[in-house]
Amino acid sequence: MKLHILGIAGTFMGGVAALARELGHDVEGSDQAVYPPMSTQLERLGIALRQGYQPENISADCDEIVVGNALSRGNPAVEQVLDDGRRYTSGAQWLSERVLPGRDTLAVAGTHGKTTTTSILTWLLEAAGRAPGFLIGGVAEDFGASARIGAGREFVVEADEYDTAFFDKRSKFVHYRPLVAILNNLEYDHADIFPDVAAIQRQFHHLVRTVPRRGRLIVNGEDARLAEVLAMGCWTPVERFGLDGGDYEWSARLIAQDGSAFAVLHRGAEIGEVRWPLLGRHNVMNALAALAAANAVGVDVATVLPALANFRSVKRRLEVIGEAGGVTVYDDFAHHPTAIETTLAGLRARVGAARIVVAMEPRSNSMRLGAHAEALAPSLREADAVVFLHRPELAWDAGKVVAGLRGEGVAVADADALIAALRERVRAGDHVVFMSNGGFDGAPRRFFAQLQGR
Repeated sequence: MKLHILGIAGTFMGGVAALARELGHDVEGSDQAVYPPMSTQLERLGIALRQGYQPENISADCDEIVVGNALSRGNPAVEQVLDDGRRYTSGAQWLSERVLPGRDTLAVAGTHGKTTTTSILTWLLEAAGRAPGFLIGGVAEDFGASARIGAGREFVVEADEYDTAFFDKRSKFVHYRPLVAILNNLEYDHADIFPDVAAIQRQFHHLVRTVPRRGRLIVNGEDARLAEVLAMGCWTPVERFGLDGGDYEWSARLIAQDGSAFAVLHRGAEIGEVRWPLLGRHNVMNALAALAAANAVGVDVATVLPALANFRSVKRRLEVIGEAGGVTVYDDFAHHPTAIETTLAGLRARVGAARIVVAMEPRSNSMRLGAHAEALAPSLREADAVVFLHRPELAWDAGKVVAGLRGEGVAVADADALIAALRERVRAGDHVVFMSNGGFDGAPRRFFAQLQGR
């Protein structure tokens, strides 16, 4: 079968493309913006990429069009597909019909930490010899890819609450029918499609409704909104994880305050210690969720704890680009105030009194709409200086955010000005963190190249 994937450079759709290629399909695709790491993965797979959504970019001999959720009515390619009466589906539906049947699906849902937790869980199953399949919303360093079919029974999927497609406004995760579902946390996000947090909770409950009695729900016991979701009805055994007291099935005792070392407890009994490269309390929580899910499918987690010492996470999760002139440069995907705050808190615990300089692109739909504007300055309290890329089309005033910062702040209109502003401010010993869920016009690596004198 020949497929054309509309929106192929997105992290989810790029994974669908990789799976389709592995299954032997002929795959091509188009997107408006193509950038690493997904573009690199697709090129390595030999998948033809076409720039833009012109109807002529879709080959006439394609048997099916897989439509990403970034495309809507009015898009030229979408309109042509509909006018021509061509066969089309969504990425989530394609996955549920072509990959997941006959597998034990483990779905990782939550506002934050989905990609990292999915990667940790996949790594644990790999260490246990399960050879899992996976689809991760990013390129996992340990596998060099965002997706694979896998030879084992388990398939791990990052379960996004974002809508499925222009013709299917349910959350993607309702398609997956998991045996085990992780509910990592729940906050307001995706302001372009959800009017309030209650609307998101309803979608999470739709996911809860699909998990069988023989399965397992792995739930953040510290999250009151998830408790409200379960109160709507629950038919599946629940195991909770948490750090701050409480009667949790899975908990941790921090050995290092930066989260790089901790002991794991199951029902109050210590089963082992983890020493790994990741930072932050949030990543300890991600690890607990993944360990609980692995245990739910029969893995002896005590035997796989040592594997976390070699876990390398995902591209663009506080990824160190390099160090030049005494300045360490990071590329990070954080784009919600809570994720920004926890990421910087973990880095602060690691670097102590060293200066942290943040370069931020408010790029997600919620950020662009200003849904998180009031929470943004408090989330950046660990930063000593912040440079905002405030593009002219943003609907809110970055000046108010800058005025509310603990440290120095400035807003600039384009990536060139941002790099120049950083060059004026950084000095040896600084840690510069680029934060965006988009391409950032290549700014992180451009800045690092300038530090190297190239």
